Amino acid sequence: MKILLATFWMTPHVGGVWNYMQQLKEKLDSFGHEVDLLGYGEGYKYVHIINENRRIEKDKLIPLSTAKLLEQNYSSKYADPVVKYYELLCYFYELGVRNLGLEKYDLIHTQDVFSTVCINRIKPKTTALVATLHGCVAHEMKHYVTHVHKTPTSNLACGYFDKLEFDGATSAEITIVANEWMKNTLTREFHVPAKQLKVYHYGYETESFLKRMNEITDIQRPTDKKVIIYTGRLNEYKGVHHLIGALSELKRTRDDWVCWIVGDGPKELELKNKSKAEGLESDVIFMGRRDDVPYLLSLSDIFVLPTLMENQPLSVIEAQISGKAVIASDVGGVPEIIEHGITGVLSPAGDEQMLTMHINYLLENESYMKTLGLNAQKWGLEHWSPDKAVQKVLGVYENALCKKRNK
Repeated sequence: MKILLATFWMTPHVGGVWNYMQQLKEKLDSFGHEVDLLGYGEGYKYVHIINENRRIEKDKLIPLSTAKLLEQNYSSKYADPVVKYYELLCYFYELGVRNLGLEKYDLIHTQDVFSTVCINRIKPKTTALVATLHGCVAHEMKHYVTHVHKTPTSNLACGYFDKLEFDGATSAEITIVANEWMKNTLTREFHVPAKQLKVYHYGYETESFLKRMNEITDIQRPTDKKVIIYTGRLNEYKGVHHLIGALSELKRTRDDWVCWIVGDGPKELELKNKSKAEGLESDVIFMGRRDDVPYLLSLSDIFVLPTLMENQPLSVIEAQISGKAVIASDVGGVPEIIEHGITGVLSPAGDEQMLTMHINYLLENESYMKTLGLNAQKWGLEHWSPDKAVQKVLGVYENALCKKRNK
């Protein structure tokens, strides 16, 4: 089978979607399928098929897209600048993907609502479409506009992203979501028919990850301190600013710890400045984007995800596989993968006082901290089996092809 795994987001990037696409491709390739990876390139300047190193530069599409926008007279829709920005990106994406060509694929598996809606409009009629939704874009965009730009989300933008969520969840033959939280969000809030959705959690290449934990790099852990670690994007809704706030409070009572912040993103400078202002320059170390996350986790003691919204975070999966005590916010699908007090600790999102208390308790009770890590690893190695997960995805592919043939 010839398969295209497609996302609207920049690729490659740090984060769960890109890791999922890479691991899924590797497994599908091993079963004899031909798999390509597609997404926007760096800075949203081009659309490319990554594994073939083929790209279409956005600059070459601007004259055509501008003429099209004028012709269709989208002035009322573009009254909101956020809507305008994403509509332009969608149009460039469609033009780029159309130029790269979709005719050879038996099935396209999209990874977000944007790519699902765009590709559904331009794909060949005989090509089956499956979507996996890794999060709720409507929630994320409303949060981003309200809390990052500090302006209320306009009714126009709210309606736009709500419709996008519904269209993205219903345009494919079958839509996959990772947990019951996401399914309930789509069915109750966006009125997506339940029969459209399949709930299958992600698989993860656990053996490869465990091997990479032993690939030593230039980082060494301090001999006299415990290591707290965060891995992921540095954006508003990951809540890293709350972690820094909690660590500022923790330092008032103890200094037997250091925190590694691994990742990059739009909030990096702001977070560094906050850390400096709180007097944490020697306690909180920003490591930037790195390729040795498995090894860094092996050196760590406590993993913290202070996120404000989440679906099924890859970072928690990796921390579980590496056998670390996990403290994560009780949002989205996180409570479905952490049993509080058994395989990790759930903490109220945005509550810095409770986060400080949880971190302090684990530092104070090392045997309990290690027990949480061992429990998490035992559960994770079984639950995140990649072979089981890929077999379920292949079953969805066959059902989608059957539905397409019978239309």
